[in-house]
Amino acid sequence: MLDQMGGTAGLFYSSLPVIFFVLLNSLFGLTVAIWGSLGGAVAITVLRMVRKEPLQPAISGFFGVAIAAFIAYRTGSAKGFFLFGIWTSLLYCGVFVASILARWPLAGVAWNALNGKGTAWRKDKVSIRGYDIATLALALVFAARFVVQRWLYDSDYTGWLAFAKIAMGYPLYALGLLVVVWAVRRSDKRLKALAETAPVPETDAEAEDRLRRKYAQSPTPDA
Repeated sequence: MLDQMGGTAGLFYSSLPVIFFVLLNSLFGLTVAIWGSLGGAVAITVLRMVRKEPLQPAISGFFGVAIAAFIAYRTGSAKGFFLFGIWTSLLYCGVFVASILARWPLAGVAWNALNGKGTAWRKDKVSIRGYDIATLALALVFAARFVVQRWLYDSDYTGWLAFAKIAMGYPLYALGLLVVVWAVRRSDKRLKALAETAPVPETDAEAEDRLRRKYAQSPTPDA
């Protein structure tokens, strides 16, 4: 999971454009901050290409910074840089909650799909309950991000917005993933136990042999 987020380096790199934006905005104004954050995102992407590190986190981060910078430019306000992330958090929270209500908790769907384990987990109520809890934990992560950062946005605390975005980013997301790991291990252990105790399906040859022995032992009817 850490590799999917770009490793420890990816966690550090994801914070740099936000730090650049806040520092440059306080020193030189909004325009320089916008271009500085974009330049930082580009530099990080190029650096990862040169070092042959995973590009997906860097590219995703670049587009996220680009959208945030565009909103800041359109609104003419530094705090607009954080608006996209705030509303995205609310959207993600809604999607996670909706998946629980639909009885297809996303934590279970995503994990089992990525690992090619199919939908056997959905036949076990205990596994579904565990994935419901894991999905709810992720929903709470995004809900907390929205509530806190929206309040900071409305209060014009741009500096604290940057701090909250970093502190409530990957560190808080990692706590949610710990609950996902618990649900995965719980489900895998239970499904393995159920598979070991389940009766072995009878093969065609075994069924044919059983029927042959059954009728061979049957008494011959009177003429």
